[in-house]
Amino acid sequence: MEQSRSNPALLVSILRARCAFPLEEVIEIMRPLPVEPLANAPDWIQGVARIRGAAVPVVRLAALFQADSNDILPTRFVTLRLGQRCIALGVQSVIGVIDLSDCGLESLPPLLKSAQTDVIRTLGTLDADFLVMLNTARLVPDSVWQAMAQAKAAQ
Repeated sequence: MEQSRSNPALLVSILRARCAFPLEEVIEIMRPLPVEPLANAPDWIQGVARIRGAAVPVVRLAALFQADSNDILPTRFVTLRLGQRCIALGVQSVIGVIDLSDCGLESLPPLLKSAQTDVIRTLGTLDADFLVMLNTARLVPDSVWQAMAQAKAAQ
């Protein structure tokens, strides 16, 4: 008898999209903390926040996809593991934990498919570990989200 493999992910929303991050990379979710801006940083880096005593870079996830998103303030920080360090993503909301094994993870588009090309190029130069982590994240299209919600309601 073959057991289905669980693939838990944290589902967050930015702009009008839902993004799923592997749960094993999520450290914690919190309300936004004060952020100290960094000089000469790309627009999508909001700055640095002191989280659990460490200076952690904060990335506005919406800015990776839409250049004019400076007025969209995050309501949550999601800290993610990047090897021995972490990064905080500013997101509009956290929807919850979902199991992506039911929807065929390989059929979901990668998160970076919608990112701006110049942002991806800069990410590769500044932080290859962050780029690799973002490559594991997925966009969850409305059709998949609705099907998952219907399946859950039917249980």
